[in-house]
Amino acid sequence: MRKYGLSLALALAGMGALALPAAGASATATSLPHLERRGEATQLIVNGRPFLMLAGELHNSSSSSLAYMKPIWPRLEAMHLNTVVTPLSWELIEPRPGQYDFHLLDGLLAQARAAHMHIVFLWLATWKNGMSSYAPVWVKRDTGKYRRVIVRGRPVEILSPFDRATRAADAAAFAAVMRHIRAVDGQRHTVLMMQVENEVGVLGASRDRSPAANRAFAGPVPARLLHYLETHKTRLNPDFLRYWRRQGEKTQGSWAQVFGQGARAGQIFMAWYYARYIQAVTAAGKAAYDLPMYVNTWLAGHGQPPGMFPSGGPEPFVQDIWRAAGHAIDIYSPDLYASNFSTWCRRYHVNGNPLWMPETTNGPAAAGNVFYDVGEEYGLGFSPFAIDTPFRYHLPHGREPWNFGAGGGYQLPTLAASYQMLAQLWPRIAERETHGQVRGFALNSWPGKTEFNLNGYRVHVSLDEIFGHRASTGFGLIMADGPNRFLGAGRGFKITFTSLKTGEPVGLAWVDSGHLRAGRWVPGRRLNGDEDEQGGAWRFDGMKMHLEKAEVYRMEK
Repeated sequence: MRKYGLSLALALAGMGALALPAAGASATATSLPHLERRGEATQLIVNGRPFLMLAGELHNSSSSSLAYMKPIWPRLEAMHLNTVVTPLSWELIEPRPGQYDFHLLDGLLAQARAAHMHIVFLWLATWKNGMSSYAPVWVKRDTGKYRRVIVRGRPVEILSPFDRATRAADAAAFAAVMRHIRAVDGQRHTVLMMQVENEVGVLGASRDRSPAANRAFAGPVPARLLHYLETHKTRLNPDFLRYWRRQGEKTQGSWAQVFGQGARAGQIFMAWYYARYIQAVTAAGKAAYDLPMYVNTWLAGHGQPPGMFPSGGPEPFVQDIWRAAGHAIDIYSPDLYASNFSTWCRRYHVNGNPLWMPETTNGPAAAGNVFYDVGEEYGLGFSPFAIDTPFRYHLPHGREPWNFGAGGGYQLPTLAASYQMLAQLWPRIAERETHGQVRGFALNSWPGKTEFNLNGYRVHVSLDEIFGHRASTGFGLIMADGPNRFLGAGRGFKITFTSLKTGEPVGLAWVDSGHLRAGRWVPGRRLNGDEDEQGGAWRFDGMKMHLEKAEVYRMEK
């Protein structure tokens, strides 16, 4: 195995580069990666320190071959990733019942360590994208023992969540995987988290129509679920609560009596049984090695009925059903390709659910969305899909508003540049987000603007514009950096300040560019004139990524 010129010891040391030093770190160096609420933020703690996953998800089949992966690792390292999100499939782990092959798992761990990266494994087992293509062939063949979902009277390529034999086999394999990871990685913490299954739910119908499913649907709604809904009524998803109330808000009866007969009733019904299944598999894995574990979600398109998207997956509408089913799952995450990125983030960052973005769109949008994710929602990390495939940028009509002159001086926003900046800023973000002193934004269309209160001022952010040139996108974050002082990073936007008390403008005392070296600020140029609109605005033009400090002052009368 290629070592990329680094010893294993250096590689392992390098993986702590985004960790914030903490008192007593030596005493907690062997503690498991875990989630911890610290003030206003939930943080992933690795070796006693907050860790930000600057990640990317591989194509589905890339990591099934160590030889195929070998040249990919240095490319990912050059993109400033510190974490790789990659499948680990049941069919390759357990090719025959009860016989486990961990050669691939061990090889991926060794390659990740050599590239000084962490891993988040996706346990692709009973389901992947709603279907069951990653189950071992011995499971697929034995349809008498491992039963299928029935849609329109016919079995489909989806294993049924009502089948106890399938659940037991999946849970046993997952527990074996976690025991092995504990044995080979329990002191190294290369593996940070586990995803259990992938984008689960019934496709082609709102619910399973197998005999077992029909019997369950005709039977009573479990008392545990109804008790949860009744006792958590003030925190339920508003859309779900309205639906339940339209059905009469019943607290006993069959599924049809309580939730009706339509597609939404089928979605709620399937959510409970998928959740019970996956909570059980997750609990088996945690009993072997207690890492943070999450499930991801194929999001419904606008107006789509259940079945056109996987019915029963942890969409916001049924996320409370999943919570009622158990406590083993730590995070519910969206697989987010929709354009309204911030809206979906807010739908998942609710009721104590931390935001982890395990799969999202790649390309220029990702470069900005990560700032919103980390700066505004205090996300645990960010991971565009197909990270091992270079994204080909296509400009509309071959031009960009900021592309000046022949050849142009404009550089397209890249995820690598965003990751490099966030890695530099992470120690300060990690400390200040616990006090709610960080705000992030991604402005994607004119007149793109946002505003918020921070550090005693009203902060107004808008897309940058000067000499008739407008930025088409702008993104970044700003944080408090002492009384009247701010630290900002990003590109394509500008900031003005007003008084919280009077609403009157606040002046810019000074603006400095610079960088952080070993966590300490190293000032560069003092910016003035066109760079700050003669003191009128703190500008982060769209030509490149900026890291700057500013101080403001109140105008005396």
